[in-house]
Amino acid sequence: MTTPAASTNQPRRGNAVQRVAAPGSDYADLLHQVKAAGLLQRRHGYYLTKIAVTGGLFVAAWTCLAVLGDSWWQLLVAVFLAVIFTQIGFLGHDAGHRQIFRSKRANDLVGLLHANLAVGLSYGWWVDKHQRHHAHPNQEGRDPDLDIGALAFTTRQARAKRGPVTRFIARHQRCLLFPLLLLEAVQLHVSSVQALTGGRGLRHRWWEMLLLLLHAAGYLTAVLLVLSPLKAVAFIVVQQALFGLYLGCSFAPNHKGMPINATDDRTDFLRRQVLTARNVRGGWLVDFALGGLNYQIEHHLFPSMPRPNLRRAQPLVRSFCQQHDVSYCETALLRSYAQTLHHLHDVGRPLRVTTAA
Repeated sequence: MTTPAASTNQPRRGNAVQRVAAPGSDYADLLHQVKAAGLLQRRHGYYLTKIAVTGGLFVAAWTCLAVLGDSWWQLLVAVFLAVIFTQIGFLGHDAGHRQIFRSKRANDLVGLLHANLAVGLSYGWWVDKHQRHHAHPNQEGRDPDLDIGALAFTTRQARAKRGPVTRFIARHQRCLLFPLLLLEAVQLHVSSVQALTGGRGLRHRWWEMLLLLLHAAGYLTAVLLVLSPLKAVAFIVVQQALFGLYLGCSFAPNHKGMPINATDDRTDFLRRQVLTARNVRGGWLVDFALGGLNYQIEHHLFPSMPRPNLRRAQPLVRSFCQQHDVSYCETALLRSYAQTLHHLHDVGRPLRVTTAA
């Protein structure tokens, strides 16, 4: 099935998927062009520099904490660390997609050090969850990113809310989205611990648990040794809340408010990935701030493509979609948030009507 062509600001509805495109398919043709352009080749220099700079800033932030001492100015360090934690998370994301090295072992090592040790999130749990999202983006019942207890992304999910708190949130989720994102880091930490202690078959479970414990011990020891109890609590609350907000604001524009597919949809791989994703326009600052996730269409079509190559791939992919009458959604950052909030408001409408009645 095809949809009207175009680079457009409005999301279009599509179906969903075959996992691997057959030879001679549209996706196979696009993949051939991308490979011919060298866009799947590793960018070791870029990533080594990125890791070194981000790691240096990480060390500098903790050094500032030690130097400043017991001061309320430490809240600025907390803000800075929230940004650095998110940038480290982006590197863990790239490692999870094998964008950095060809070797799975090397990518896993980078991922474990960045996710578990540096920011306190389970790399194995997240990779498993994220791979399922990539396989079934915006597919109801199969995409784990649609299964978030605090929010409703379909009217069916909204109507299924039973508790007074969850129904209240679903009714007013347009207004509550960003406040809820302040708790996102806490939710990720809790989910990480649950995954590692719940007996799931994570490949590096014991290493992950050890690195997570080292992170928690190092983080809390550094904060509590330097700051008084009140300032320590304020530091942790600010740092973790802004870390979660930044992460959430980086992922929210990608799919929320785009078409949601039924469980039995069987659109081909290319259309499934393109029609359910939204790109965000912007220059180098948007690329940096969103960790390359603003090229969500290209990333979903070629998950192992190194981050700096996504911008180069975009004109090729956009042109290919136009030639094949596949809707290509691209918009500005603030407009992407507006579309997300509008979708959440629409989804909660049945509950508001019920309340009014």
